[in-house]
Amino acid sequence: MRIAITPLFVVATIVLIAGCTSPNTNTNTDTTIQPSNPQIYTVEMTPAGFSPGSLVIKAGDTVNFVNKDTIPHQPASAAHPTHAVYPEPGGCVGSKFDACSGVAPGQSWSFVFTKVGSWKYHDHLNPNMFGTIIVE
Repeated sequence: MRIAITPLFVVATIVLIAGCTSPNTNTNTDTTIQPSNPQIYTVEMTPAGFSPGSLVIKAGDTVNFVNKDTIPHQPASAAHPTHAVYPEPGGCVGSKFDACSGVAPGQSWSFVFTKVGSWKYHDHLNPNMFGTIIVE
């Protein structure tokens, strides 16, 4: 039995071997940053909406969403109902930036923002309430 080796097979083998032995050229562009002195900020959930409606923080800072209303609120990444704008998968629907259930009056829910960007969010239980967290 005779095996014919084609030039295409030889080239493919050389490329495969070269790719496996080349130095690591990973150019990770993940914008996750951990500051040396993380801060904690508060956003109140009130009958009038989120207060403040816009907040500028550093990557690695925590935002504590405190319910100052008489009804539950569920802060979650925009857009309703997918909750997928904040680019960190996980959580209960589209991203980790989702309380996953209503925060009862007088209670709070916290989230650590590690991704740089401008992140819109809403109240899943009251979708007409919006806010923005700007992470630098």
